[in-house]
Formats: sequence, structure tokens, C-alpha cells
Amino acid sequence: MEDKDHFSLNSEAAILIDGTTGSILFHKESDRLMYPASITKIVTGIIAIEEGNLDDIVTVSKAARSIDGTRVYLLEGERVPLLKLVQGLLINSGNDAATAVAEYFDESEAQFAERMNEFVSETIGVKNTTFQNPHGLFDQKHQTTAYDMARITQYAMKNPLFRSIVSTKEMEWVGEGWETTLYNHNKLLWRYEGTTGVKNGFVDQSGYTLVASAKRGSSEWIAVTLKSDSSELAYSDMVNLFDYGFEHYETYSISVDATSFQSYKDRFVIPKTLVFTGTKDIDFKVEIDQSDGQIVVIDSAGQIIYKEKLVPIVQSLQKTTTTTDQVIKTESESYRTSIPKIIILAVTTLFTLLLIRKQWIKKKRRYLSND
Repeated sequence: MEDKDHFSLNSEAAILIDGTTGSILFHKESDRLMYPASITKIVTGIIAIEEGNLDDIVTVSKAARSIDGTRVYLLEGERVPLLKLVQGLLINSGNDAATAVAEYFDESEAQFAERMNEFVSETIGVKNTTFQNPHGLFDQKHQTTAYDMARITQYAMKNPLFRSIVSTKEMEWVGEGWETTLYNHNKLLWRYEGTTGVKNGFVDQSGYTLVASAKRGSSEWIAVTLKSDSSELAYSDMVNLFDYGFEHYETYSISVDATSFQSYKDRFVIPKTLVFTGTKDIDFKVEIDQSDGQIVVIDSAGQIIYKEKLVPIVQSLQKTTTTTDQVIKTESESYRTSIPKIIILAVTTLFTLLLIRKQWIKKKRRYLSND
């Protein structure tokens, strides 16, 4: 929902979602195409983690060494584990690390961008994002939306290693060209209680961009702000979004008492748990709407705050029966196919034995005749 009366944002586009359920809690121009800057590296990082061998050694190219912007000062010819490159690009926003990762996979940034676009479209399912490079340096066609970046981050944060890296506050970096302590560029890790990640960015054309996540109790929010006038205004917007979320909403995970739905147990598969987003401190009840075949959560005002489609028992049994029938049919067909083969083998064997017996008789007669 959009609640501009509650607070105002400096960022031109923003969104706040429940990181568990994906429910949208607040949005502002969340489908507007914008330039992401270095939050692009969220995608580069999760691809490297999920599709690469993190123990592989990557040789840094001249192109990676020469990239503009924030770097971890890799040297041409330097050999670096893929995992260390991922840490360098997510913690210190190293553009050189991002280029090295891209070349490790696809030899060029352009080819890796094709991989990125396929990944976010087919694996994650977002539709309004087009990347041209792995780091977020400005390109007219390098665009995304606040909504897409929230969905992408929700996906990435399900990976334990990604989550661990983006929540790392500091890391010792020992490279051929640079020895230092890396400090995470996301200042919310120090400033906001419960922050769990993830990434900030800036180029002139994008303004200040920020993706962050924060967890308190059972609730973890993911928020995106795009095109703020300064980094401090981006952080301020993020704090406002998180405060709003924690003040008004909660992620509920409730166990369903199947005994309460005895009359439906022969008709529907009753889920054991329901997970949904609702306003804080609500009273609710769980019912089954048999007309729509849904289990619904209803608040004290009679409003449906969550619903989930139920699987009919008949449909479930049909799937099981179909699978069983397929097995029986396959075995039956295999048996029928094997019968002619057995007959042919038996006839062939009998013919061979008769032929051998006939030759033996001839030899015996010849032997007796010679005697």
C-alpha cells in the first residue's frame, strides 16, 4: 500500500516488502524504470555463488584492472579465488572484481550481461530489468525497477552464503596490489538495529541507490530506494521505511489445527502451516471457503487478510493413481513385449539341439559302418 501521509521520501522510487512472503507494504513509483548503479552487483554476486565454483582461481585481466570507479585494486595477472572476488564486489563494491567475475564466466562483460538478464527473467521471474554490465556503471539501457530489485534481493537472501557476505561489516583484504581492512559500504549495518544486508550504489545518472534488509523477531523486511539526492537521504528514507514496516506489520506463521476441519478432511489437503503478512496485533480466525476451495484468514472486522488455494483430495488421489497406472502399464507393456522374445529364444534353442542330435546320429552310423 502507499501511505504518503505517514511519511515522505526523498527517493524518486521506493518499495518495502516482506522478505518472507513477498507482500508489498509500501511503494512509490515501484515499476518506474531507473538506473540501479552498484546494486547491480547483487545479481553478479548471487550468480557467482550459485553457478560458479568458488574455489576456482581467476586470473585478473587488463580490462578488469583498468575499470573505472570503486575498486579493490586488483593487478593484471593477479590470481584470486572466485569467493574472494565475490566478497570484494559485495562488501567493497569493487568494479574490478565484478569485471573479473564476468570474464570468469563468459569472457566478456557483454556476454555475462546476457547471463544476468536470463537469470533474473527465468530463474527469479522479473520482467522489467535489463543489465548491460556486471557492476552498474552507467549505460542508457542498464535499467531496473524498485519492484524488480526487491524480488531479486528476496531471492538472493535465501542463499546462506550471500546473506553472510552482505551482512559482513569488515574483512581483512590481502592482495598483490592492496592490503587493507574492507568496511562494508552499507552504513545501515552499524546504524539500524537488525540490519542483515545488502548493497548501495551511486553514479551521477542514477543518484544514490540503496537496497537493504532488516530483521526483528519473526519479520524481515526488504526495501529499495532509487535516486536519492544524497547517501544520507537514502539512509533516512530506508530508516523511515523499516520503521513503518515494524510499527504496522508482522509476518505470521500459524499452525493449522486439522481437527477443526474434520468435515473437509476427505475433500481437501489441509496445510499444516500458514505464513502470511498482516497488521500487528490483529485477531483472526481460519476458515475454509468451500465454494472457492480456499483456506482463508479473516480478521475481526470480517476482512480476508490471506487466502490459499487448497488441493482437492480427488486431484491428489488422481495424481497418485495416474502415477501407479503408468507404472503398471509400463510393466505390463514390458511383459507383453518380452513374451515374443522368449518364444523365439526357445524355438531357436530347440532347433539347435535337434540339429546337433541329427549330426551326432550320422557320425555314429558312419562309425559303426566303418567297423
